[in-house]
Amino acid sequence: MEFLQIEKQNKVATIKLNRAPANALSTGVIEEIDKALDQIENDNSVKAIVILGEGRFFSAGADIKEFTEVPDEKGFAELGKKGQDVFNRIEQFSKPVIAAIHGAALGGGLELAMSCHVRLVADDAKLGLPELTLGLVPGFAGTQRLPQLVGVPKACEMLLSSKPISGKDAVTFGLANNSYPTEELFEKAYKMAEEFSMKSAVSIKYTLELLHYARNGLYEKGAEKEQELFGKAFKSFDGQEGISAFIEKRKPEFQDR
Repeated sequence: MEFLQIEKQNKVATIKLNRAPANALSTGVIEEIDKALDQIENDNSVKAIVILGEGRFFSAGADIKEFTEVPDEKGFAELGKKGQDVFNRIEQFSKPVIAAIHGAALGGGLELAMSCHVRLVADDAKLGLPELTLGLVPGFAGTQRLPQLVGVPKACEMLLSSKPISGKDAVTFGLANNSYPTEELFEKAYKMAEEFSMKSAVSIKYTLELLHYARNGLYEKGAEKEQELFGKAFKSFDGQEGISAFIEKRKPEFQDR
């Protein structure tokens, strides 16, 4: 990988954006994220993921210089589709993905973070979608995910003003789960990933699949699917093991099957 660093430890994979100085999301970075997901998806030893940034920022946004190389409107649409496809894949990934945001997550950087299942932020981080200051609009589904997380009125304000909010405010508005001092952020994210990895990969996969229905307002279909997956989880080895362990008052030994 040219722009990413990938490490594995204790069932947790960390994907570190490493494109100085601001971890701008070029096409190359997005393609490497896609390749990293390929590796992790097929690695049964990995059960949770943390995405973070090297240096001062999580990601300060898309690579604006790359925009000048796009020949026409169709090219811009294709560029947006590529980012959306990869970020949709993160949102629908079968293993939990945690974004650990320090410094700034702006534009495409915030759109990447919003596609993750959990967002932990530094207290003084800056999060925003400043595309309107360039006469543009977000291209990686930011106009769709932001209202899901903070509600339409707050999303309207953030988009139209283009002003970033702090990590602490991001928690208040529902854009992030928790905020911490910068020096504690990565340890907190890793510990959360470790906690997730102790669960059965079967029940994790099913839960993330069901949450996708809720995220997109498909409640009736989600409830119907929940009935199906509830039965499958019960019949799985891990479901039977979890029930037995509870009755026998011991720690379950999941085998992810």
